[in-house]
Amino acid sequence: MRALSTICRAMAADLAIIKERDPAARSTLEILLCYPGFHALVMHRISHRLWRLRVPLVPRLLSQVARLLTGIEIHPGARIGRGVFIDHGMGVVIGETSVIGDHCLLYQGVTLGGTGKQHGKRHPTLKENVVVGAGAKVLGAITVGANTRIGAGSVLLRDVASDSTVVGIPGRVIHQSGVRIDPLAHSALPDAEASVIRNLMERIDNLESQVGQLQSCLQEVAAGRPLLEACAGKAQNLRDREILEFLGEGLPPPASS
Repeated sequence: MRALSTICRAMAADLAIIKERDPAARSTLEILLCYPGFHALVMHRISHRLWRLRVPLVPRLLSQVARLLTGIEIHPGARIGRGVFIDHGMGVVIGETSVIGDHCLLYQGVTLGGTGKQHGKRHPTLKENVVVGAGAKVLGAITVGANTRIGAGSVLLRDVASDSTVVGIPGRVIHQSGVRIDPLAHSALPDAEASVIRNLMERIDNLESQVGQLQSCLQEVAAGRPLLEACAGKAQNLRDREILEFLGEGLPPPASS
C-alpha cells in the first residue's frame, strides 16, 4: 500500500510538470492517453519497485514491454525522481545505474549510457532541473550539476558543475552562471563552433594584413628607402613597435603640421 502511494505521488508530479512545460498538453486525459514519455515512466516506477524487491525476470520483462509500446528503454534499476518529463521520447535509453533528479527534462534520442564493462556505478547522475536536448549522449559515471542545459546532439563525457550550458562533441562547458535556466529556451544556446571559427577568421585577417604591410615595407626598402622611413606609422601593435624601435634605435618623431 505504501509503495502504491509513492508511485501515485510520483505520477501526480509527472502530470503536473507536463502541464507546466508542454504548451501542447490541453488536458489531463490527453496526457494519460497520448504521452509515451508518461507511459514509460509509469511502467518504470512499477518495474523499479519490483527490481528493488528482487523479483526475478519480471522487471526486465516490463521494461521491454514499455520499450515496445513507447520506444523508450529504461532499465528497471535506474532511479528517477519526481516531476521528470520525457518529451516525445522515441529512442531514449536510460541505463541501469542512471540517477535522474527531480524536474529533469529529456528530449527524444537522449542516451544516458555506460562506458566499459565494469560493474557498479557506470551511468550518469543528473541533478535537479537538468535539461538534455534531443539526441544528446551522456556517457559514463559522471555527475551533471543542477540547472544545467545540455545542447542537442552533444556528447558529454565528464562532470559538469551546476548552472552550466554544455554544447559540442565532446561536450564543453561554454557558459556558467547562477541564473536559473528556462528549460525550453533551446534557441538561446550559444554556438561554440561558430565563435571559434569567427575568432580564427579574424586572426587570419589580421595576419594577412600584417604580411601585406611587411611586403610593402620590404619593397620600399629594396627601392632604397631606409627601413624606419619605409615602415613608419605602420606598426599595428606594441610588439611591432618594439621591434622597429630595437632595429632603428627609436622611431622618427611625427611630422609637424
